[in-house]
Parts: sequence; structure tokens; C-alpha cells
Amino acid sequence: MMHLDTLLKPSLRFAFALFMLCGLVPVFTPAHALEPVTFATDWKAQAEQGGFYQAKALGLYRRAGLDVTLRGGGPGVNIAQLLGAGAIDFGMGSNSFIPLNMVRAGVPAKAVMAAFQKDPQVLITHPRTDLQSLADIKGKPVMIADASANAFWVWLKAKYDFSDRQIRKYTFNLAPFLVDKSAIQQGYVTSEPYTIETRGGVNPQVFLLSDYGYPSYAAMVLAQNRMIIEQPEIVQAFVNASIEGWRSYIYGDPTPGNKLILQANPDMTQDIIDQAIEQIRERGMLLPSASQAGQGTSGMGTMSEARWQSFFTTMSENGVYSKRLNWRDAFTTRFVQQGASR
Repeated sequence: MMHLDTLLKPSLRFAFALFMLCGLVPVFTPAHALEPVTFATDWKAQAEQGGFYQAKALGLYRRAGLDVTLRGGGPGVNIAQLLGAGAIDFGMGSNSFIPLNMVRAGVPAKAVMAAFQKDPQVLITHPRTDLQSLADIKGKPVMIADASANAFWVWLKAKYDFSDRQIRKYTFNLAPFLVDKSAIQQGYVTSEPYTIETRGGVNPQVFLLSDYGYPSYAAMVLAQNRMIIEQPEIVQAFVNASIEGWRSYIYGDPTPGNKLILQANPDMTQDIIDQAIEQIRERGMLLPSASQAGQGTSGMGTMSEARWQSFFTTMSENGVYSKRLNWRDAFTTRFVQQGASR
């Protein structure tokens, strides 16, 4: 928790000092001491954001000296634009492309923590004996969204020699997949596979890209550069409380966070939340793998420069980014790794 004097504005700090010199202790209510900040998520409330809702519900942000407003996302919400305009203090980054895209666009913000060490991106197929690994999908038609062609598909082309000739359009409608037993499509491990099984009656094969080395982070916290420079204690407080929120949500009792999620998103259901939590927990999506730990990562929320470099190198060598882009401006590890220089 931050000390009270670090939360006060300069004028109030001076007045506080005068009170102390005179032997008087001013009385503050919690509302006066809390620093108001706004955090915008990347989609409507769901389990994939659960740790942040849990931190809010359990009062972890308040204990850290913060009055956090959680602002839900949706199809019309652009986190990078909101950060660039100063409309929010923190935003949620869906994948490692987001911070690098902000650097390219000149948005003064960067990633300060990554809740998901494993990106939830998957490829989904019907049960079939000819597809036993991600490499087996090479040469076969795959339905992906337009934005994915310059995202995870680039990695698949670089590592498994996938081709753009395989691409078929995905419109986020499961019907084409359900009626075609040869169909393959993209999805999130916490979402589409469960819907396909429970609504479509198909028990799909699921290939989680991160299990095959896909290096993207997910559910990142993005912070304005101004706040990182001028109010690092606020950033540190938000990061610490968020990490504890995620630990409690996935490995403790998620009920408090779930109540807020269901209130914020009437379309969400408890069964969808429950299975998403199960996937996150069982697949260890919050925890660095053994190889990632070898890159200097140490726990929840962490990031490593080596992993960011690996991601950028692959994408720049395949034309997504200029090799001259200053990729190190996309992140800082100072709030998630003790002793880190950045």
C-alpha cells in the first residue's frame, strides 16, 4: 500500500507537512485519500478479465490507495485511441501486437504487466485422425478473421509454413463450422470450444497456439507514459493489486469478481464463466512455462525482454513491422520484475 503523502497533490503535501510540524494530525476520510484511475477492458465483462473485477470486488485496489473505475469494452472501443487521448489511465491489451502497434502509431503508452502468460488463441477442428498437431493443419483451409491475417497467422506461416492460400473468411458465426466436418477455424480456448460443444453438439479438437511456442502475451495492462514517468507509485499499486486479484480469482474463490462480471454484462452466464476459469487454471495460462522462466520471468503478471524480442523478430522478419521500429518502447518490466533495468 502507498503512503498517504505519496497520494496527495503537491499543495496538500505542503499543508500536511505544516500540520505535522505543528503537532497536528489532519483527519482524512478514505474517499479523500484514494487516487481515482480508470481502467478500460478490451471487451464486455467476462472471465478473461476476471482478475481485475476480483481486485475491485475484494477492495484490493482501495487497499492500495486507488479508486478504480472499470470501463467495459466492446466492438466499438479502441483502447489505443483512448490511451492516446488521455481518456483513460490504464487499458487492457489483448495481445502483443497492441503495444507494438501503439509504438508504430506514436501512442504514448506501453505494457506494464501481462496477466496471461499464454495467449488464449486456438485453432479448432472437428474430431479427425489426420490432424494430431498444429503442423498437420498446413495446407488445409482455415477460417480466420481479417485482422488475424496480420497477427497470429504470420507466426503460423513463419513456424509451420502455412500459406495465405489456406485462408477462408471467419465472420464469428459458428454455423459454417458446425455444418462442415472438414472445417477449421480460429477461436479462444476459453470461449468457442465450449460453445461448439454445448450448443453445437460437437466435441472439437483444440490446438492452443501457445502450447506450440506462440510467444504473444495476453490480458496486458497498458499505461500512459506520462503516468509511468510522473506517478510510478500509482502504476505499481495498480499492477500489484491486479496480480493479487488474478491470483485470488483463478486459484481462490471467484464469486466476488463473478458477481461484478454478471452485473456488468447481462449476456454473460455462469456456466460460460465457470468453464473459462477452469481452462485458465488447468492450462496454467497465468504462469510462465519452464522455458519462459529461463528468460528471466518469475511469476504472475511478469514479462521478459527476451520474449518481446522473439515476438518482434518474427513479426518484423515477416513484414508486419519495420525492423527499425523501437520495439523496446512497447513495454517496461520495471513494475513486474525486481531488479529489472527497464
